[in-house]
Amino acid sequence: MWNQVYNPFNNSVLSTIAAALPVVTLLVLIASNKVKAHVAAIIALVVANCVAIFIFTMPADMSLRATVLGIVTGFFPIGWIVLNVIFLYRLTVEKGMFETLQNTIGGVTKDRRLQLLLIAFSFGAFFEGASGFGTPVAVTGAILIGLGFSPLAASGLSLIANTAPVAYGALGTPIAGLASVTGLDPFLLGAMVGRQLPFFSLIVPFWLIWAFAGWKAMKDVWPAILVTGVSFAIPQFLISNFINPWIVDIGASLISMACLIGFLKIWQPKVIWTSAALRSADTSMEGREPPKAAAAKPTTAQVWMSLLPWIIVCIVLLAWGTNVVKLWLNSFATWNYAVPGLDKAINKVAPIVAAPTPEGAVFSFTWLSYTGSGMLIAAIISGLLIGFSPGGLVAAYGRTIKVCAIR
Repeated sequence: MWNQVYNPFNNSVLSTIAAALPVVTLLVLIASNKVKAHVAAIIALVVANCVAIFIFTMPADMSLRATVLGIVTGFFPIGWIVLNVIFLYRLTVEKGMFETLQNTIGGVTKDRRLQLLLIAFSFGAFFEGASGFGTPVAVTGAILIGLGFSPLAASGLSLIANTAPVAYGALGTPIAGLASVTGLDPFLLGAMVGRQLPFFSLIVPFWLIWAFAGWKAMKDVWPAILVTGVSFAIPQFLISNFINPWIVDIGASLISMACLIGFLKIWQPKVIWTSAALRSADTSMEGREPPKAAAAKPTTAQVWMSLLPWIIVCIVLLAWGTNVVKLWLNSFATWNYAVPGLDKAINKVAPIVAAPTPEGAVFSFTWLSYTGSGMLIAAIISGLLIGFSPGGLVAAYGRTIKVCAIR
């Protein structure tokens, strides 16, 4: 048995600095923009092991076992979600349906500020709820770039928009993670988050447009911003407090998109921003980007076909987010592995707990109820319906794995 050490220097400040070294290393390397994110993560992992072994006196074999457990836990369920949502995304791109979806959403309004609200905030929240972990920024960024936003602006603005739904990302994975660490009821945690976060969900759309267009241009579209924020914040509160914490973002984002699109049918700003580079509401429109050739308007059938994969995702993930389905899937698809030499081999001690308490280290492989598994099933169904053969799906999945491995 090894008892955890919380203050190796007998100095709270120095011990806190030592404990923060891995996180600080990761953030500094990423912020330097000279080290790729995955390389920075590996370096930070090495630092974490060194700190654990040489400063906090954790036995080396336990540290390495915990590292392997962390890697596996990181891929299942987190990496599994990202891999399969990228698979679905690539299927829609290969069939040209993503471009149709991009033109359809962008065609709701020509105003760049309103496009940001609809795509980066509302549609991005849907992807956050379905998959999380950077996927919303990648997908909404691609749509915005296709509409004429610069890559840097598209990425940065999508990141700002993604701050509102992130607590319930990937069907409530952050809530589930917090519940597993604290031992608290995830429904209670989700409800409490849902009483705080809606206030920020009202603020973020205003911040998003202010960051893009400035104060005056933001005021010109404040009714649309308010509709977007309110129609997201209220469902966010209601779903998290009265239904469950798993489907909060999906439900709130769909309601927000519907409300904003409906509102834009009866209201438009006096000055339409048609350039992603425009920085003032001056009607002379100096500095406007050259107008792009208008894309051919998709037919109703094409629009519905482009929406079909995401409708299927909604249906499947809403089912995967219910306890009934989770418990049913886990009843015949669960494998628990207690890591030898690590499980119950480490004691939590005072002041964290009143009496020494063994720390569990069990990898629970509930593979079928993972959100990523639901996403894979949705992708397979969608792929077959939009024209892929079974062999084509296998080949596309191989290409997706290759892309993810390289990047």
